Amino acid sequence: MPHFFIDSNQVKDNIIKISDKENYQHIARSLRSRAGESLLLIDEGQIQYETTIIEITNREVVAEIDKFYPSKRFLDFELCLAQSPLRSDAQGLLIEKATELGVSRVYPVMTDNCAVNKSVVEKKVSKWQKIMYESSKQCERAIVPVCSEVSTIQTLIESESFDKVIVFCERIADKTIRQSFEEKPVKKGDRVLVIIGPEGGFSQKEFDYFKAKGLEMLTLGDLILRAETAVVVALGNIIYEYSNFSK
Repeated sequence: MPHFFIDSNQVKDNIIKISDKENYQHIARSLRSRAGESLLLIDEGQIQYETTIIEITNREVVAEIDKFYPSKRFLDFELCLAQSPLRSDAQGLLIEKATELGVSRVYPVMTDNCAVNKSVVEKKVSKWQKIMYESSKQCERAIVPVCSEVSTIQTLIESESFDKVIVFCERIADKTIRQSFEEKPVKKGDRVLVIIGPEGGFSQKEFDYFKAKGLEMLTLGDLILRAETAVVVALGNIIYEYSNFSK
């Protein structure tokens, strides 16, 4: 069941009134919800509300709270993705799947072999943010991830702080995710950056930069994966290894 994001000031005396245009239109018009039906809501404090609709007027949806509790739909470490944007449909799917897998922030980064012009990427950021919002509703995310403005890998690495940075570059990778976590497990609260390049791969100049910065360069195995598939496999495996190695 999709849930809807609300503000805690909409909650009063065990009743939640939803009058903002987007949520009202979705619930009352698109879903054609009726009194007596269930509605799942979450506020900015990550409190989940299981409710029952008691009234729908021409301006608001009124729901009664059946029970509420802290949401568990989030990772307890911060998983960030820096990724060289793909062409439209593939990129939209990638953003959707990254959201489902718990990513907190996506950094679109321009790389030497990126197939999309920077001007095009800049115009797509708001669309990708919208995909994140809708996907978060569908998979009951506690927090909507953020799609940052277009940058470069170098700018990102040198302007922000991460506890672990992982680059997936099959051509010269020297170890696996498992080996990386054995050497340095991710801990609760850590900020992890995953870097994945374009379909054409990273350039030699970019490989040289990764080496110079001492970044971990990992492999996803012997199979050749499309970039959007690599994102899903990489993020899924990192979450799996975290569950095995975290303390």
